[in-house]
Amino acid sequence: MCDILHLEWTATPKTPPRPILACSTCGVSKPFRSSGRIRLNANGKRLDAWLIYRCVACDGTWNRPVFERQTIRAIDPDMLEAMQASAPDFVARIEFDALALKARASRIEESDEIDMRKTVLRHDADWRRIAITLALPHPTGLRLDRLLAAELPLSRSRLQVLFDRQEIRVEPERKDALKRGIRDGTVVTLDLRDEAERLAIGRAAMDG
Repeated sequence: MCDILHLEWTATPKTPPRPILACSTCGVSKPFRSSGRIRLNANGKRLDAWLIYRCVACDGTWNRPVFERQTIRAIDPDMLEAMQASAPDFVARIEFDALALKARASRIEESDEIDMRKTVLRHDADWRRIAITLALPHPTGLRLDRLLAAELPLSRSRLQVLFDRQEIRVEPERKDALKRGIRDGTVVTLDLRDEAERLAIGRAAMDG
């Protein structure tokens, strides 16, 4: 059926997660921010790599291991070059890997702030449904209901009502989909009965 308004929302987190660590200088636990710099240390034919973090209060350092005691031959040459240059794209992949960070720090601080870019993929003249495909360059802990409430003229309670009535569907399907963190490739489809509401939501979905 030719009744779809299909959009892609590219949601890019503004701030990478920060570990909460005991700072030896401050004497208390503090957030540490990434310096954006990778430090390499060669020991014979083996290499260690760390991403350097700094305390937000005193600038004290913490070395987040990227890998340890890797043989130089086992490291991809492009990866080695990226580490030597502290290439921003390579560093960002490490910075935003919250799961890997949680393995090194028991507590982390995540921000819900994102930059949003909205692209129309298909706009049928007589559209009745809105489909939104989420694209995430980096993972974020932002919940789906918080994202939709921020970008659409719908409260979180209203979103839940529509979800319970199956006027909002989320793929992959989960009973708690609205309360889970957003994921790359998630598709949200809204099939609303009230035309005025549908048009208002469509405008917000396209233009913000």
